Amino acid sequence: MSIREDFEKREEGFMSPFGCLSSRSKGRVRKEEPCPIRTAFQRDRDRIVYCNAFRRLKHKTQVFLSPLGDHYRTRLSHTLEVAEIARTIARAMRLNEDLTEAIALGHDLGHTPFGHGGETALKEIYSSDFSHNEQSLRIVEILENKGKGLNLTFEVRDGILKHSKGYGKIIPDNPDELACTVEGQVVRVADIMAYLNHDLDDAIRSGVVSATQIPESCSMNLGLTHSERATTMIRDLVFSSKVTDGKLCLQMSDNIYSAMTKLREFLYDNVYRSPKVHNEFVKAKKILSELYTYLLNDDQMVNRELSNMEMASCYRGIDHDKQAYERIVCDFIASMTDRYALDLYSKIFFPSPVF
Repeated sequence: MSIREDFEKREEGFMSPFGCLSSRSKGRVRKEEPCPIRTAFQRDRDRIVYCNAFRRLKHKTQVFLSPLGDHYRTRLSHTLEVAEIARTIARAMRLNEDLTEAIALGHDLGHTPFGHGGETALKEIYSSDFSHNEQSLRIVEILENKGKGLNLTFEVRDGILKHSKGYGKIIPDNPDELACTVEGQVVRVADIMAYLNHDLDDAIRSGVVSATQIPESCSMNLGLTHSERATTMIRDLVFSSKVTDGKLCLQMSDNIYSAMTKLREFLYDNVYRSPKVHNEFVKAKKILSELYTYLLNDDQMVNRELSNMEMASCYRGIDHDKQAYERIVCDFIASMTDRYALDLYSKIFFPSPVF
């Protein structure tokens, strides 16, 4: 028996019947020989961590664009915080930690530069159907590994696609919006737990809001500090979730769920839509819009830059009609980091000294 097979056997002994066993995965699009050491979900986690898109997350905005302070979150630190929260919940509920971590680490790979401002820009200039969760799936299925994709398991790809809730309910009622595994559903909730806490933390650090502005009901029910709020949310989910009709349903108590919803409303009204943050996003949208228009008419630059990003081979053999080329430019822009976009914009639109 290999190390992997031994671990898969142990999973059957310690995991909840509602967890997704590594040995029961629906598998990959392209069949592969099993690893003698790692389970399928452990391999997925490793592939995500070592891919180019994951490394780019360190230079992508979470909320504050190009922050000068060392302690503001980036898309990478957000991803790591989601993974930690999700793993804590998965361990407490005896779910598959490796599957949970793989989904969490891959959930934002398709996020644009400049955070949700960049996503909004691509919705406006490319397609209203553009979304970062679908772009994340596109990255792991097509764009990474020089056009071969990462060939991840079905469960990880499903969790990545369905992690996003936008401004909808924290725990949706529509089963079609839920991941097929409880682990994927955990990541969805962990994502909002993470950003509610760290976005508030960064907003206070930046002076956009003060701690005294936080709604009293949020402070009373969730706690006064980042640690207290995170602990309260995690414990409430773990102890409130119940088995219904033979399925484990993630639930939260009414007062904690209400406080989280209220805190999210507070962040939208006072942070994300605040003049200080919104005005920067307007600038970011302008940058991406002008880049998009320019790149549509300069395929040589696109091909050169995509080669530098190790993405050019993804599009070999594509018939470059207008629609296909717009998709290429969209992929290119969505894959940029903040600083890459700023540097390219400067290179294209700013005058260069001749002497």
